[in-house]
Amino acid sequence: MFSGSIPALVTPFRDGSFAEKEFRALVDWQIEQGSSALVPCGTTGESSTLSNAEHHRVIEVCIEQAAGRVPVIAGCGSNDTTNALLHLSFSSKSGAAAGLVVAPYYNRPNQEGIYAHFEALTKGTDLPLVLYNVPARTVTDIKPETVAALSQLPTVVAIKDASGEIDRVTEHRLTCADGFCLLSGVDELSLAFNASGGSGCISVTANVAPKLCSEFQAACAAGDYDKARELNDRLYPLHKAMFTDASPGPVKYALSRVIDGFPTDLRLPMTPPSEASRKAVDEALENAGLV
Repeated sequence: MFSGSIPALVTPFRDGSFAEKEFRALVDWQIEQGSSALVPCGTTGESSTLSNAEHHRVIEVCIEQAAGRVPVIAGCGSNDTTNALLHLSFSSKSGAAAGLVVAPYYNRPNQEGIYAHFEALTKGTDLPLVLYNVPARTVTDIKPETVAALSQLPTVVAIKDASGEIDRVTEHRLTCADGFCLLSGVDELSLAFNASGGSGCISVTANVAPKLCSEFQAACAAGDYDKARELNDRLYPLHKAMFTDASPGPVKYALSRVIDGFPTDLRLPMTPPSEASRKAVDEALENAGLV
């Protein structure tokens, strides 16, 4: 259902408020540069610091600005099943193609609880769901057998897998429902992920290098792994630099280097990236030929 380079968009702020003008321009640029879909209000979009009203406005603006040119996968995750359903219902009414839903965090449900969470969401909305597994942030892990069971639900269509375990791509491919879409959630593993059977990446780096990321994904899809490796070598330092300090500090700094005047504001408890992090980003941008 989804493939290619899909940026997990940052949410720009200016003077403490959502910078709508800059966000609309970012959406346009991403589409012009070849991104195949867009994800507002994911982790990179600082969704955990947004009020529900802000969260919905960011999704609404993204869908409005994309204007059907690419699908929008709205970030709808919450540790509260009822609140996740609220986000999904809003996104469905607004025209999102799907909702990205992270495994419930902080509450630490067992596998039965994780399954029950997603099952309840499928009963509450017809919007297609993309599972998001990122154990480093949520503590909980959607185990492969749970992914396989969830994939049998009619509206669970894909997973963004940020477990970092490449062998899961093969396991998911062999055990999940036909047509279930496998998307990487870790940029630096995308080459191996695609070679194992994945179809794309929900990416942090694509915020900054949308054209290169799109070309990389296109090369993988075409089976041109010589070109894919060449592009990956250019992008790899940037993938790593995006997490040299707490995300999305480094990626917002990087965007300010490639888009004149792009705001770098973060919401507490996030703080600006360190000097060492900024230096790593600068060097990586040069390596990629972006500055």
